[in-house]
Amino acid sequence: MQMRLEHADLTENEKLEAFLARIDRGEKIEADDWMPDDYRNQLIKLISMHGISEIMGALPEKEWVPKAPTLRRKLAIMAKVQDEMGHGQLLLRVAEDLLEPLGKTREDIMNDLFAKRLKFHNVFHMEAPTWADAGVIGWLVDGAAIITQSMSLDTSYAPYARALHRICAEEKFHAQHGESIVLELAEGTDEQRQMLQDAIHRWWPALLMFFGPPENGNITSNQEANMRYKIRTQTNEELRQVFLKKYLPRIFHLGFTVPDDTIYFDEAEDKWVYQQPDWEEFKQIVKGNGPRSAHRLNLRVMSYEETKWVRDAIMSYGRQVG
Repeated sequence: MQMRLEHADLTENEKLEAFLARIDRGEKIEADDWMPDDYRNQLIKLISMHGISEIMGALPEKEWVPKAPTLRRKLAIMAKVQDEMGHGQLLLRVAEDLLEPLGKTREDIMNDLFAKRLKFHNVFHMEAPTWADAGVIGWLVDGAAIITQSMSLDTSYAPYARALHRICAEEKFHAQHGESIVLELAEGTDEQRQMLQDAIHRWWPALLMFFGPPENGNITSNQEANMRYKIRTQTNEELRQVFLKKYLPRIFHLGFTVPDDTIYFDEAEDKWVYQQPDWEEFKQIVKGNGPRSAHRLNLRVMSYEETKWVRDAIMSYGRQVG
């Protein structure tokens, strides 16, 4: 309490300097600690997007629950969908604590989603027309997510770090689930291998886009702020290179290709050189204009409206108990 009283006597600049010094010492920030408005807003933007992406990310695979080829696969993908929804709820709870001092709630997050003000990952706007797509989502999309989330395991914001440790542990099982589907198809008939090849080609541009546009020598102010606050430690392109180094050799080892005849590994630069995806298309997708954006947003709106009575009942009970 004494520290809080002393802190209250500092100027805003002195508070900021003390806050940054804490971060530089490797200390973790808790929800009820003082934090700059910019730090809070950066976290709200990141964690809300992450939480909503987990929820929206369950929808492409939800489509395959009734169509999975075996009972074992059906149970596995149902468990995965359940995990993803749980991740979303966990992250939105973290975001709620950050929103509370601003007088906002989870309902504001959902309204921002429905109004397309809150974006979610580009990959979850895409179609998943075949069983091979379910495998690619688990193997490569979840693999990309693990790379991004692992970067933030040591984030300066303690509640997010605690949530990520649980999420990453479960995502590893999801990636293994996807890999098992991919390997089964890769060892299958010519038709199954072709289905998998088509899915890899279909998802490749979206996978490159997953990490965001490259910096082209300049780190954006948003990335710079997040790195200064130690919310993140790597740039978009650094994360993409980690993904390419891990997964491209595996794709090639299985005898599959990616839709880029120019791609090669530059030994001198220690990086993959690849054809850039259409970043204008990326902007349109994350604005809610992707192949399945409208369908999945409509599902989310319908679900939210149909369960309003549950939220109302819980709030009413809470007021009575209080």
